[in-house]
Amino acid sequence: VNQSKMDFFCKLGYNKQDICKVLENLGQEALEDDVLKELIRMGSKPQALEDQAQPSQLKLVARGSCSTSAGLKWLGEDESDSSDSLRPIVIDGSNVAMSHGNKEVFSCWGIQLAVDWFRERGHTYIKVFVPLWRKEPPRQDSPIADQHILEELEKQSILVYTPSRKVKGKRVVCYDDRYIVKVAYERDGVIVSNDHYRDLQNENPEWKWFIEQRLLMYSFVSNRFMPPDDPLGRHGPTLSNFLSKKPVLPEKKWQPCPYGKKCTYGNKCKFYHPERQHQAQLSVADELRAKTKVPLSQGKEEERCQCSP
Repeated sequence: VNQSKMDFFCKLGYNKQDICKVLENLGQEALEDDVLKELIRMGSKPQALEDQAQPSQLKLVARGSCSTSAGLKWLGEDESDSSDSLRPIVIDGSNVAMSHGNKEVFSCWGIQLAVDWFRERGHTYIKVFVPLWRKEPPRQDSPIADQHILEELEKQSILVYTPSRKVKGKRVVCYDDRYIVKVAYERDGVIVSNDHYRDLQNENPEWKWFIEQRLLMYSFVSNRFMPPDDPLGRHGPTLSNFLSKKPVLPEKKWQPCPYGKKCTYGNKCKFYHPERQHQAQLSVADELRAKTKVPLSQGKEEERCQCSP
């Protein structure tokens, strides 16, 4: 069995048996992109990588026992276990690096800034995808800055390289966007990118909905990573709710009506009326009729007459 392919797909969390089965069907020289497509078609789902990385004694401790908090602190989490409430983060490394480098330089520092921003918020699952050829010495046509950062993030199990190789002197690159969307979709997380992945949206209707609802765009302002406060527009969720598995709805603070008792909006008024607290909310027309003691049915007939041409 091709060990490098086996290691790569195990790193993504796939079952060894499923990987072996696909490699037997497609052959050992099959491209990683084709192997991934076949794994998706088989319905194979990656296991949680964090569970595999944790020491066995932590897995055996019951959540309610005294030693749990110590174990969580050792993992760098607090007692509330923020990983339960915050969504996993999957970063499009190339998009972030090129954006930070003004589309001229692949700036690895941009990736570090994004990772730090999510770390500070308490996200425990952060993955960055970058093509493998970015490990190579930079060329004039594709400059790269602070390349050592990629190595450091790989040691921390945050950065994952998508496969690429050379065939007859030409570089064959696997489609890293597919890895990004697939991992985020499988983990029900958030994609950090300014790319809309239109080709992948057309490829899979489930991915289309997911990309529309879970894409977090961003800007760099003076070396500061800044996602928008309203990721899905003015009427969508706040950034905190967007990044949380359990959104917190704000309490409605009723503002008193500036017109007070003179207000003529009736039940259409969006402000608070203390004098109407125990009254049935009538429409403006019905309220006026009640004041002038005009029967309801008569009023409606009058309205009809006025409306007709």
